[in-house]
Amino acid sequence: MCWHVDRTSQNEPTHHLRREARNIIIRTRSSDARTGFRNRRGPWPSCNMSRRKRKLSVPIRGAQSAEWLSSLGPGLVTGAADDDPSGIATYSQTGAKFGFDLLWTVVLTLPLMIAIQVVSARVGAITRKGLAANLVVAYPRPVIAMAVLLLLLANIFNIAADLNAMGVCVRLVVGGPAVVYVVVLGIASLLVQLFAQYRQTVRVLNWLTLSLFAYAAALFTIHVPWARVASSVVVPHLHGSKDYFTMIVAIFGTTISPYMFFWQAAHEVEKSKDEGKYSRVKKLAQARKTYERINLDTWVGMALSNLIAFCIMVTTAVVLHDHGRTEIQTTQQAAEALKPIAGNLAFILFSLGIIGTGLLALPVLAGSAAFGISDTFGWRSGLDRMPLEAGAFYSVIGVAMLLGIALCIYGLDPIKGLFLSAVINGIVAVPIMALLMATAQRPDVMGKFPVRGLLRWVGWMATGAMSIVVVAMFAMMI
Repeated sequence: MCWHVDRTSQNEPTHHLRREARNIIIRTRSSDARTGFRNRRGPWPSCNMSRRKRKLSVPIRGAQSAEWLSSLGPGLVTGAADDDPSGIATYSQTGAKFGFDLLWTVVLTLPLMIAIQVVSARVGAITRKGLAANLVVAYPRPVIAMAVLLLLLANIFNIAADLNAMGVCVRLVVGGPAVVYVVVLGIASLLVQLFAQYRQTVRVLNWLTLSLFAYAAALFTIHVPWARVASSVVVPHLHGSKDYFTMIVAIFGTTISPYMFFWQAAHEVEKSKDEGKYSRVKKLAQARKTYERINLDTWVGMALSNLIAFCIMVTTAVVLHDHGRTEIQTTQQAAEALKPIAGNLAFILFSLGIIGTGLLALPVLAGSAAFGISDTFGWRSGLDRMPLEAGAFYSVIGVAMLLGIALCIYGLDPIKGLFLSAVINGIVAVPIMALLMATAQRPDVMGKFPVRGLLRWVGWMATGAMSIVVVAMFAMMI
């Protein structure tokens, strides 16, 4: 409706007309304030209501997109960090040695890793405490202390192997001594962890997840027989060899790792503190909103992780296995083998992916151990604090990074380092998963929101699957 002032009566006093016009303007502004509409051209509202609605819809859609993107963080970074150079080595070996025959494992492990990571995230988000801080409430502190110290040891070997792969890949791309690049990359990562603010650290980690798409890009530089790929995903091709089952154990150990549990739970706590939320969740509406965000974040992160694993396995299967190159031990060997067959573009993309994912994984490996140890012993911790405010926490990060660099300088065999890391992770993973699942069901820890239903069953299935994998790993070592 358009407002109109009747000026037909010329005998009315001028001041009366001005008063009527002022009253109309006041009523119009009051109506606009109630409806949330503001006319940019003046006090008189527009008669074109469809145009008005069209203008209002733009910021609403933008706000929804921003809210969706802001929900991604802990799960996305955790999933991307799972594809570190050590994981890339495992997937490259799988594709080179067995071709497409183990692609089905990527589908099988996805729901298991989603379930255990969602449980970890819920424990951190509901209690506003890290995973170890909740475990020591329910179980003896010495048991948890032993577990997190073994986690630190495994992560140090993993950091060394990742740094070694990153240094060699930089050398392959630009030349020069790999050990220099190891030191430079390691120290740069350590400085970022020590002195960058929490939001800056998270922003850097989120952007580094884009480096994973280098492997998807490398996949599209080659010709892929997609019919064979689809068949291998749907119908498992089983072998009876020891190497085949050893590789299955390696894939499970790579996709479900203990440091991921500690990191995602701690990252949820850090995110809550950054948003000014310090007390535990008590209201049902708040819990539902938190669970929706965690589910979306974790599904996206874990699906991205397994998608990239799929791309790496397919790329190495087509380029290496189908051309007779079946013995690949390290990521740098895989990158070097790609060059003469797939060309420089695939080689460069593969190498840059290793460097980018390594930079993403280093803070997660060092930080997860630091959070676990600090929460176990009650030390002050948090990426939102400066080193002087949380000296013990940052000391653990520094020790992990410096020992990783030292092992590379000393000349640790990366294959041996990965083997030791896998063995230690196998020792730690199953008891931590069992304690995590038991803790997540306790009302004295989770309050009104213990883990129930399908999530509980799939979480225990993941624990059982890892138990079988670990038993198989030790059986093959005998």
